[in-house]
Amino acid sequence: MFRGANSVSLDSKGRLAIPTRYRAELREKHEGVLICTVDIRQPCLLLYPLHEWEIVEQKLLALSNFDPMQRRIQRVMQGFATECEMDNSGRILISPTLRQHAQLEQQIMLVGQLNKFEIWQDQQWQMQIAEDLEIGSSLDMLNCDALKNLSL
Repeated sequence: MFRGANSVSLDSKGRLAIPTRYRAELREKHEGVLICTVDIRQPCLLLYPLHEWEIVEQKLLALSNFDPMQRRIQRVMQGFATECEMDNSGRILISPTLRQHAQLEQQIMLVGQLNKFEIWQDQQWQMQIAEDLEIGSSLDMLNCDALKNLSL
């Protein structure tokens, strides 16, 4: 499980170093292969270990090609999906297209989301987390069934 928010840098070639604590698991369980794609709801990227991405692909495959909205989801998520293999230094290359989509520059945030990571441009992440925290203290969030089910 991936957790925590890590500030990392992109080098001049568009590579980011996966934090050390995740590297062994990614190599052992996923052969160091990750899939990066766009998030269709947020201005960030999603980075899945290969086996987790294969589960997403099965869900995408189950969507209807005849429903325009479902087809759009397939087109965007699968169309942007790019294989990223960790090198010996634990780095992965983020394609220029994906970097442009998420407006990634030198300083980025790699955010653990249980089965995947989100990759955010640093300032976008700061704005998003501030908004999430503000909404999190609202009555709507406090009355949210999902939050009640977590027993927090």
